[in-house]
Amino acid sequence: MAMKRYKPEQIVNLLREIEVEIANGKTTSLACKEAEITVQTSYRWRKEYGGLKLDQAKRLKELERENAKLKRLVAKLSLEKEILKDVAGGNF
Repeated sequence: MAMKRYKPEQIVNLLREIEVEIANGKTTSLACKEAEITVQTSYRWRKEYGGLKLDQAKRLKELERENAKLKRLVAKLSLEKEILKDVAGGNF
């Protein structure tokens, strides 16, 4: 079965639909099955996107991408700094 990637807006909408179905008396597993996701996925999404609105979910993902980019940059610069220290100290 192919994995489908959902955008944050789609996730928030699916979570709302599942909540409505549960409020109408369906079980969590049945509501998730109709939304074509697993129960584990719904719990994971609810943990991450629980009370967020669409714009907040978009912003969260943007900040996560920016944070990952900055972490890679810091790691690269730290490595370069260590290399320069070793070369300057003659420990190569």
